[in-house]
Amino acid sequence: MDETGLSLDDFDFELPEHLIALRPAEPRGSARLICGTPPGGISFHHIRDLPDLLDGDDLLVFNNTKVIPARLRGVRAGPNQSGQVELLLLQPLNGEATIWVAMAKPLKKLTAGSKLQFGPITAEVLGRIDEQTCRVSFQWSHQGWQADLDEFGLMPLPPYIERKRSADRQDHFDYQPLLARYPGAVAAPTASLHFDEALMNALSDKKIRSCEVTLHVGAGTFLPVKEDVSKHKMHEEWGEVGAAAMEEIRLTKARHGRVVAVGTTVMRILETVYAMDPLPSNFAGPTNIFLKPGSQFHVCDGLVTNFHLPRSTLLMLVAGFAGTDFVQKLYREAVNEELRFFSYGDASLLWKQKI
Repeated sequence: MDETGLSLDDFDFELPEHLIALRPAEPRGSARLICGTPPGGISFHHIRDLPDLLDGDDLLVFNNTKVIPARLRGVRAGPNQSGQVELLLLQPLNGEATIWVAMAKPLKKLTAGSKLQFGPITAEVLGRIDEQTCRVSFQWSHQGWQADLDEFGLMPLPPYIERKRSADRQDHFDYQPLLARYPGAVAAPTASLHFDEALMNALSDKKIRSCEVTLHVGAGTFLPVKEDVSKHKMHEEWGEVGAAAMEEIRLTKARHGRVVAVGTTVMRILETVYAMDPLPSNFAGPTNIFLKPGSQFHVCDGLVTNFHLPRSTLLMLVAGFAGTDFVQKLYREAVNEELRFFSYGDASLLWKQKI
């Protein structure tokens, strides 16, 4: 499908408010799972059934990024300033992580030199970047920025959850994947949230292999497409695919196994690398790949993913992988069966459409 023929209406759907999950399923294995095999196969399971839906030659690829508690709530503390302020830290601009790009509320009341206080953490606005972001300089404690954020920051829950409840200490556990290793994400690779020790052990017992890549998920993942699809500018994220992961993928393909991306973030970084010619032995760098109907999928055979926002680039990725008509049907079935949606919701296991 040519992107010029894409309509935003193809990626829109009505979702009852009560199907937006505000907490994850407990235990994690009790989350529901819809399995989709284009052009028409749909079946209902639970996440704990995943080992029975995969084969021993299959490879699960996880995103090992770690979500940082990047939301800070405090006050404007300078002379003649008062009122609450909130920052969402997006990325550090220096090696010491003392200067960050951040989204701020209320940004219009912040100017260069504005002093901010977040508990014992002090900060100063260096200047605006655009209508949404600014540069902020921090004075962290002797413990360093990661320890300070762990103690005083909040998990950056998606806007559709924040509108219904505030983040709390439980989200420090709930919104962090089991395999989180490398800090840098400001949104969770949510498909990974379903995987606990019990499920990983069950997968291992079935000889289903796994490997890890990194993609630091940015706040742009929640941005809807507001105009013509062909004009949408994709946000950029940093990722890495190491030589060990590429060797696991090579061996899987050699034994005719299937490469299954655990989450759209894994899909994006893998398809970024495997679209390169010649194929590198490893990769580390930015990607702004926009996968959608009409895109080629070079390496991934399957995808474990949650249910995504209407008109989002994530939903377009899923439609490109499994087929727009099929995904529309699958989402209608998910709503009819009252599966839970979005970051803390239920999941799907989708197989690549045959073209």
